[in-house]
Formats: sequence, C-alpha cells, structure tokens
Amino acid sequence: MRAALLVLVLALPAPAAAQALSWTIDPGHSNAEFSVRHMVVANVKGQFDGPAGTVTFDAKDIPGTLKVDATIDARTINTRNPDRDKDLKSALFFDVDKYPRITFKSKRAEAAGAGRFKLIGDLTMHGVTKEVTLDVEGPTQTITDIWGSARMGATAKTVVDRREYGLLYSHVLEGGGAVVGNEVTITIDLEVTRQPVKE
Repeated sequence: MRAALLVLVLALPAPAAAQALSWTIDPGHSNAEFSVRHMVVANVKGQFDGPAGTVTFDAKDIPGTLKVDATIDARTINTRNPDRDKDLKSALFFDVDKYPRITFKSKRAEAAGAGRFKLIGDLTMHGVTKEVTLDVEGPTQTITDIWGSARMGATAKTVVDRREYGLLYSHVLEGGGAVVGNEVTITIDLEVTRQPVKE
C-alpha cells in the first residue's frame, strides 16, 4: 500500500515554477512627476524625462516576484519656469552636476487589495539612500502593439520629506510658512514593453 502511494505521489505533476518575465520601461511613454507646496497657498508641479529601467514579475505571483530597477535623469527636471529649474538643478537643491541620477531599487512587495501593491525599496536622490514605500496600482492588462510587442502599465505614488535627502533649502515668509514645503508627492506612470518570444 505504501509503495503504491509513493508511486502515485511521484507520478503527480510538480507545481509549476514561477515564470518571472522581464519588461523594459519605455521612457517615451512613462512619466515621473512631483508636487510640492509653494508659499503655503498652492502646489507646484514638475516632472523628469523617463524614467528608464526594468520591471520583472510573474503575473501569477506579483507580490512574490516583483522587482523594479529604475533610473531618472535629474538633469531633465522641468517645472515650466526656467529660473526655477535653474535653481532646482543647482547646489541649492538637486545639485545635478554632482548627482545626475535618481534611482529606485525594489526590495520586496506586498499585496494591498485587488490590483494594488505596496512596493518597498531604496530611493537614492542627491547622494542619499532611504527606504520608501510606493503604492502601486496595476498592472493593466497586456496588449499587443502594432509592432507585435507586449505592453502594460502601472502607476506608483509615494510621499517623501525632501530634508531626509539633504535638500535643505529653507526660507520662511514674513507671515509664517515656508516658501517651499517639505513634503513632496511623487507620482510615476510606467509603460513597460516586452519583445515577443521567437520560437
């Protein structure tokens, strides 16, 4: 009887191994945007070109397999105000000549409801690395573009304190309140692509 059970167990198909696929971030169809309070009364928004990098995951187990390695070129910052952009690129803020890249490397992911995840990883900016949590919505369903490549998208958001990254510029208004707020909301819209598998 035991021998028969052993034969039966050995004959059962083994669980399928996770099939993590690597996707390339499409910089031309992705966006990294930030928003910060200005003079207490309004939110000023800006963006960077890109980002670029890779996203890897198995669609059957996204929390257990998701990995993201992304880079943003800090030199491409754009707030639609040349004078402000010049200040942001200078040593007053990002010091892009010394720190031209902003990077994110994921460490783990957690499910957070249907189609939502918490992605925890290291954000490096202005030469400082801090762990952050991104709230991710997606991925979308996969579509095939006119060139035969697979595409999908996702949106990620987080809030950071700029002072933790050494962005310490501060000026207080006469009536109180800072010219530039400390909390920065970051929103990243990603479109990723994968070439079709050739048989």
